[in-house]
Amino acid sequence: MGSAQRRQREKESLREKILGTAREMFASEGVEAVSMRKIAGRIEYSATAIYQYFPDKDALLREICERDFAALAEAAVRVAREADPLARLRKLGRAYVEFALEHPSSYRLMFMTPKGAGQKASLEGRGVPERDAYAMLRSVVQQCIDEDRFRPTSSDADLVAQTLWAAVHGLSALAIVMSETASGPIRWRPIKTRLNHLLDTLMRGIAR
Repeated sequence: MGSAQRRQREKESLREKILGTAREMFASEGVEAVSMRKIAGRIEYSATAIYQYFPDKDALLREICERDFAALAEAAVRVAREADPLARLRKLGRAYVEFALEHPSSYRLMFMTPKGAGQKASLEGRGVPERDAYAMLRSVVQQCIDEDRFRPTSSDADLVAQTLWAAVHGLSALAIVMSETASGPIRWRPIKTRLNHLLDTLMRGIAR
């Protein structure tokens, strides 16, 4: 490997380190409490070094946001090949929770942090199911409505999609925030058991 290639790899490695560290700090400490200088201190570099990659904190947060929302959309697309829309809806719910649990720092920043990534997301790709997880969810809900798979009371695609989202978000957020291994008054059932029960309950409530 030549010296130019080595330098390029080192730059890419540092850039990824900045993004990963900033994501964790934004999620755990809050966006407003984290400065570029604090991020630099965590990775033991100067703030000047970070500014060579990102002009300001907003630009850094925006890139993290774009990456994480794209990853969530990709997770939704991977399960969207199921022909039956009700089965696809279940798989979307499962994929959402799995994404949250596999990427807790990303999820906290996207949906559980004031002034976090959710408010920095680009409008590019919004409303396109292949690039927007909510648009994918809504499109599957609309297909269920169009095919008369839902009860008459569940005929508003946005209302149903937002209700389903709220349900899986609640399960995800509790699993991330509450330690299920710590002793305490709540005897948590396994996350897979709770997820299956939640999806069963939701489907019984809206499906014919």
